[in-house]
This record gives sequence, C-alpha cells and structure tokens, in this order.
Amino acid sequence: MDCNGYHQENHDQNLFPKPKVLVLEPPPVFKYHEDKLSQKFHFLKAWDSPLPLDQFLTTQAQSVQAILSHGTCPVTTSTIRLLPSLGLIVTTSSGLNQIDLQECRRRGVSVAYAGSLFSADVADIAVGLLIDALRKISAGNRYVTQGLWANNGDFSLGSKLSGKRAGIVGLGNIGYEVAKRLEAFANCDALIICCGLSDETRHMINKQVLSALGKEGVIVNIGRGAIIDEKEMVRCLMQGEIAGAGLDVFENEPNVPQEFFAMDNVVLSPHRAVRTPESLKDLSELVVGNLEAFFSNKPLLSEYVDSE
Repeated sequence: MDCNGYHQENHDQNLFPKPKVLVLEPPPVFKYHEDKLSQKFHFLKAWDSPLPLDQFLTTQAQSVQAILSHGTCPVTTSTIRLLPSLGLIVTTSSGLNQIDLQECRRRGVSVAYAGSLFSADVADIAVGLLIDALRKISAGNRYVTQGLWANNGDFSLGSKLSGKRAGIVGLGNIGYEVAKRLEAFANCDALIICCGLSDETRHMINKQVLSALGKEGVIVNIGRGAIIDEKEMVRCLMQGEIAGAGLDVFENEPNVPQEFFAMDNVVLSPHRAVRTPESLKDLSELVVGNLEAFFSNKPLLSEYVDSE
C-alpha cells in the first residue's frame, strides 16, 4: 500500500473507529479466522491483560457493548453487572448453559448463538461414534497396528447396527438430523444424547436409565458431558451392564476417566463434533453478521429467543 493509501486508511479508522468487542477467552473460531474478524472489530482480549479480570472489565466498562464468547467460557452475573453498556453476547456455541440467561433477561441483553449451524456436523459424528462403538472400528484399527492380528489371530466380533432400537434424548435440530441418518439402519439398541445441559438435564442419564438401556445397548453423547452420570457409566461399562459408548463430551473436560482407555467397546473424541473447516467458516460469517447487525441497530441473524 502506498503512503497515500496508508494515510487514508488511518484517517478512515479515526473517523469510524472499529466497534469494541470484549473477548474473555480465545474462541476456537479465532484459530482460523481471527484476522478476518479483526478487520471489522477491535477485540479487547481479557486474557492478554496483566490486570485481574474484574479490574480489566472495570477499565473497559463504559466502552464494551458486546461480548464474543464460546461454549466453555462462562459469562456470569458478575461479569454482566460490571458492564453497564453491554447490549449483546454472541456465543459461537449452540448450547447456552455457560451464559447467565436470567441476568441477560433482567438487563435486556440480547444473546446470539450458533443455532442450527452445527447440526449436520454433530449428527455425522453421533452416527459415526455409534457405528464405531458397535462395529469396533477403532479398536480393530489398534488391533492391527499394534501387531496383535498377526500374533493373536482374529479380533472379537462387533454388533450389527440395523434391526435394533434407538432412542434420542433431545429431538431438536441435532436430534432430528441424527434421526434422519439412522433411518437407513432402521432401529438400533442405542441411546443418543443430543440435548443441552441445564439443572434439569444434569445427570439425567443415571443408573436407572443405563440399566434400562441393557447389556446390548450403546450410549452416544454429543450433548454435554454432565448430562450423563459419568462415574455410573464407567461402572456399567466395566461390569458389562451396557455394551459400549461413543463419547465426544465429558463431565470434566479435558480430563477423561482413564478406565475408558483400555476399553475396546468405547470410542472417544476430544469434543470436536462441531468443528469442521466448513462450519468454522460459516460460524465466522455468522459472528460478523450478528455483530454488524447489533452495531447497526438491525435484527440479529441468530438471536436466542428466551421462552420464559
């Protein structure tokens, strides 16, 4: 860029400064699209500040009108109350359990979220985990690559997917996409967790539910880890009370019960169901669209509508 162009750009930025957006923790979308997002907004990165969070928020209190958050970054009552000018929280997740929605409602703070953007990707992972757990694909891969096939002979058999029963907990956008994919397999003995985490759903999948699933049943979780009583699930798997599990989420991430590591009937994924290059690109555009709409006093593209 020539000098005239440089001065023009600086002049334009001085006349029309980029809107400030508070970011408490780096969201996953930053890893791939931060440069693009930063062209339009000035991100106040709390984690880069030497100040404690409450002091940092106090220094920025009057200028912050919007927060960019993600699924594991809490936006608490205390944070919201330190920001009197706050009008919008944009989260890159579909789940909202990390945001104090009651305080947002009290303050009149709007919330925009990913909505159904990830539904197809998450449903793909759910069915993939189910097939893997039943047919022992990952376990078979380890059996071959560790040289056990040549030394020990044939690997143990997996289970057929079609012709059994399936249950889906949370028949929203993701649950509907899972159901569509399972139509090709008729029914299967599986319980697939697709719902969000709340006080009502925490440990909803308990000893009684797992026992009812039975020795032929497989549980798949692409919702939130704490929906399942993880200790009880470990016990059921170790004692053969359920047949297997496919898990993308865990109760105390990134810490995963070590008992799972030796189980050939358990398939683990590091909470990546929502992340594909395509979905992250779409998410970046959705974040920009929601922030631009807010700062232009236009309707949000994916506003969460509180049912209470």
